[in-house]
Amino acid sequence: MKKLKITSILTALIITVSMSFLSACSSDDDANARNFNVNQPLTETDKDALLFMLEEEKLARDTYIYLNNEWSLSQFNNIKDSEQMHMDAVENLLTQYNVAYTILPLGEFQDNMLQDLYDQFIIDGTISQANALQIGATIEDLDIVDLEDYINATSNTNLIRVFEKLQCGSRNHLRSFVSAIENAGDTYTPQYLSQEDYNSILVGSHEQCN
Repeated sequence: MKKLKITSILTALIITVSMSFLSACSSDDDANARNFNVNQPLTETDKDALLFMLEEEKLARDTYIYLNNEWSLSQFNNIKDSEQMHMDAVENLLTQYNVAYTILPLGEFQDNMLQDLYDQFIIDGTISQANALQIGATIEDLDIVDLEDYINATSNTNLIRVFEKLQCGSRNHLRSFVSAIENAGDTYTPQYLSQEDYNSILVGSHEQCN
């Protein structure tokens, strides 16, 4: 009887703690949703920025999926999942603003420039692991610059907040790829970032972006 009583008490405690945890998570989610002021309008430029960045984050995800299948490197395996979260963040904002969007199948893009980049990346990335890592760094390099341009071109705080988080993630990704490149005895030369901005990112430590 004593064992049964103790088991009942423990079960009740577990249920109480679990319910409290779920309630706390739900409250956090509600708070995060309220932080988006959808009454703050998106300009056409803002909408174009979101739609483009949805595909640019998809470019990163799709390329890393392909290169991970080719080389099974931890950088691609880990960062491809992060890129999916980046896509989800942009998609969430598009949904809240009721902006129509389409996500094409893996490796397909509406933007011709992004399609050309993907097609070239998978050709070059199959040549060697060294090439594949250079492509990863190049994608993050491009992502950081494009996000910065869009941040500077808008006054919408919702878009700025989302893009700054994506940019933070891309800086971490760039550090990861460059570290792998240098550990292999190679170097990366920034393709889009200025040398000053690139050096500033590399000397920084891993950032918490959430």
